Amino acid sequence: MREVVFRDLSGMAEYRAAEALQRSVWGAGDQPDPADLMMVVQGLGGLVGGAFVGDVLMGYIFGLPSRDPAVQHSHRLAVLPEARGLGLGVRLKFYQRDWCLARGISTVQWTYDPLRPINAALNIHRLGAQSSRYLVDYYGEMEGINRGIASDRLLVDWVLDSPLVAARALGDVDLSVEGELLPLALPQDLDALLAQDMAAASALRMQLRLALQERMAQGQRIVGFDKQSRCYRLA
Repeated sequence: MREVVFRDLSGMAEYRAAEALQRSVWGAGDQPDPADLMMVVQGLGGLVGGAFVGDVLMGYIFGLPSRDPAVQHSHRLAVLPEARGLGLGVRLKFYQRDWCLARGISTVQWTYDPLRPINAALNIHRLGAQSSRYLVDYYGEMEGINRGIASDRLLVDWVLDSPLVAARALGDVDLSVEGELLPLALPQDLDALLAQDMAAASALRMQLRLALQERMAQGQRIVGFDKQSRCYRLA
């Protein structure tokens, strides 16, 4: 594959390409961020960035300004299925880190489905984000790949200048994180489980919800994710 270039999107053709990319990733029925909204948000100080091979958009990241000038809300991150395995998700996030730090933004927040081990491995283990907020059925009923299960989410805090995140940015994924493993493994493939046994997926959703709510009510937060056991680490 040719060199991947990371840059902000420019022009309606590229915003529309980001719309199409979202449909490819999240499936029919899921509403993509519209091109005109991306254009407006970018003009107001948000991030609309992409990973390009030539003129082809392979990955997309969308960050919104928040009420706190030092905090950005990262709304979407998507990579085309055919570009998986190239590390574009990680590279887009570190593009976002550089973009934010250059503008005086020190923290990025976003939500993700706590039952998805790939997302947990990226957000918590690889990037060094942490979480102390569990959001129950955050988006309500959804379509596409999220159809049929409560849309619970974790809200993560990515402190861009923390020692852990700085180490992760340099490629140090071995810097240890102290904490106790939550003895509840995520499914190896949530989409496969949803297709095969929706009741089992919903039951696991409830188990994880109650376990994390209990720990967070005690003042604990998610500080790590063990990829081998597919368990969260809390402290």
